[in-house]
Amino acid sequence: QLQLVESGGGLVQPGGSLTLVCAASGFTLDYYAIGWFRQAPGKEREGVSCISSGGGSTYYADSVKGRFTISRDNARNTVYLQIPTLKPEDTAVYYCAAGIVITLAARPYDYWGQGTQVTVSS
Repeated sequence: QLQLVESGGGLVQPGGSLTLVCAASGFTLDYYAIGWFRQAPGKEREGVSCISSGGGSTYYADSVKGRFTISRDNARNTVYLQIPTLKPEDTAVYYCAAGIVITLAARPYDYWGQGTQVTVSS
């Protein structure tokens, strides 16, 4: 019943833009930190960005710092990841997760979505 659903992925050319969306159903995100993670085929899951429950604190992995923007709208029970200029190395399945600790490590997160595919190719 507690579910996170990612959307907004797709096939885009290098330099294209995407906004990924994480929507909660069955519970509210108001009290949870949210993390975005990604996993490319054959590679380990990587923490990309995370945001505190109220949106006042954000963190980014070095690989995406300055390129991605995380935000949330608790009234809409939704979290976003804006990627204005995609690179081929951004290709991965992107997951959102909810937990009580704000961190780029995956283990502390309690709830996970099924992921949305981002493919960056010319």
